[in-house]
Amino acid sequence: MTRLNSNNFFFFDCECSELEIFPNTVEHAYLAILNDELESAKRVFEFIDSPRASWGMALISILEGFVQKFPTYFQIRNFLEIDMDFLLRNNKITYVELLLGSLEFLSNINQETYKFAARVMLVNKLYSAALKYMEKSKRLFYNDPELHFMYAKYYFDFKNYEEAYFYINECLKMLSDYYPAVVMKQKIEQIIN
Repeated sequence: MTRLNSNNFFFFDCECSELEIFPNTVEHAYLAILNDELESAKRVFEFIDSPRASWGMALISILEGFVQKFPTYFQIRNFLEIDMDFLLRNNKITYVELLLGSLEFLSNINQETYKFAARVMLVNKLYSAALKYMEKSKRLFYNDPELHFMYAKYYFDFKNYEEAYFYINECLKMLSDYYPAVVMKQKIEQIIN
């Protein structure tokens, strides 16, 4: 069992001073990644029979720079965004760059891949990168209401209400009862009217 030094690591929860990590668990594998022990993480992931561990094998493959284990559509959807954010918050910039470098390949498996990366960048206030990946996502799959909502939020945050209004309307054309978009549209209309 290992205790996590919360001063050095972000581990999916802001308060992790009491977190205990047991051997041969997913948490153990992720701690190994944070310690740059990819072979150790791989051995742990191989030991575990779960979708998360299977994704972990694909992740390690990407982080090693040579994809041997292809992730599935659902693994990308369920884990890419979480892990990219996890690595970014832990200042594993080289690993984040390797993941970003794999996005074109991953987008052939899941066309929402760029949107997931954009959301991570947006949440972490890396606005130019967020816009870059939203643009890539838009070129690949324009009719994604969630992407248009992200654009609207991006432009709203920068007080570009005209662009925000355009994108919120695009979102609502595709998904008219999307409640967060309805609320955002009302906010924008209060400002521009």
